[in-house]
Amino acid sequence: MPIYEYALKEGSCKVCGGQFTLRRPLSATPLTNCPLCKKPVKKLISSFSSPIKLKPLSISDAKNAGFTVLKKTSKGEYEKQ
Repeated sequence: MPIYEYALKEGSCKVCGGQFTLRRPLSATPLTNCPLCKKPVKKLISSFSSPIKLKPLSISDAKNAGFTVLKKTSKGEYEKQ
């Protein structure tokens, strides 16, 4: 389920703090009011996290991670390394 960030359209609120996040399914209807203070809200555009590729995995790293490493010997044939 995605996490959405919302902010009040106007003013502030002691209950919700003027900004909040919610986990909502994609199929949910768009949120128009704060569930706590019932004031109108707008959805914010938020950043996302993506994995950072540090370096290519070596054969020993792959084996240590539990993968089976294969080497191509000829057309359509592979053997374990």
